Amino acid sequence: MATFVLRNGEMVNKATGEPMLTDEERARGPQAPQVMGFQPYNCPITGKEIRTLGQHNANMARHGCVEYNEIATPIGGKIKNHAWARKRGLQVSEEYRDTATAAKGALDA
Repeated sequence: MATFVLRNGEMVNKATGEPMLTDEERARGPQAPQVMGFQPYNCPITGKEIRTLGQHNANMARHGCVEYNEIATPIGGKIKNHAWARKRGLQVSEEYRDTATAAKGALDA
């Protein structure tokens, strides 16, 4: 594993003297994970304030609730309705495009 030292205000490889970052890497800026805080809310069932993700998960389990995005749909969350998709600027899922085109043709006629 390479060892880096500070020489003339720049981090360089101790053995070779090559810079730790290339010019391209330096131009990108620092890379860091996105961290989002938990937004406290009042439980709609009990009215109790939920302040942490752990409290949220426990509260959901206690009341037999699931996150909205975890709900299974009959067609697996795929878009089937052509008019609905067009209104929202979306595309119909690949396996439903033929039926959507047929439905659109029927509406245009």
